[in-house]
Amino acid sequence: MVKKTKEEALETRNMLLDTAEQVFNEKGVSGTTLADIACAAGMTRGAIYWHFKNKADLFDAMCDRVRLPLEGMTAANADANVSDPLGELRKTLDYLFIKVSTDIHHHRVFDILFNKCEFVEQLGPIMDRDARVRKLFRERFEQVFANAIRLGQLPADTNVSLAVNAYLAFTKGILRNWLLEPHSFDLYRDGMRMVDGYFDMLLLSSALRD
Repeated sequence: MVKKTKEEALETRNMLLDTAEQVFNEKGVSGTTLADIACAAGMTRGAIYWHFKNKADLFDAMCDRVRLPLEGMTAANADANVSDPLGELRKTLDYLFIKVSTDIHHHRVFDILFNKCEFVEQLGPIMDRDARVRKLFRERFEQVFANAIRLGQLPADTNVSLAVNAYLAFTKGILRNWLLEPHSFDLYRDGMRMVDGYFDMLLLSSALRD
């Protein structure tokens, strides 16, 4: 009986997260209340509070369902023992582009993060969490590029900070543009070609050197 109760609680929690994705995607994050999510889920606000402390906690849990695997992959990519750091980084983007273009949860969450999340004062806890995650990813990308230089995959005078900022601008731009206009290009096929172009630029561009 206890096992069944835990399974039912997990099912309810996932249903609330699914509903939150839909409502946040439709109304934007600042325009969505817990009452909106409860109503869409056919439940009470009390049911939401049984699973989540507040709106920020629910938002974090919704993001974590798609973000935690990526955090694990980037952590592994940054390990000093990885023999092909750029190759592993490319595999992570391969995974991300496939997921965003084929999985509804990844699609919705990244659309919310890029296009439906207004950074206003009332979303302070969500903004703080987003800033921590961005800092974590940036530090890991810097380690990936530093490892790539050490292993001779990139020129020794590559400016790591510039390379990482260009990488973030490039990859986020690809995702955001596709989410805004999904019919304008194939995210996986064309997106990965653009990524390969970025890696070519890293090798050839003097603008990214010290």
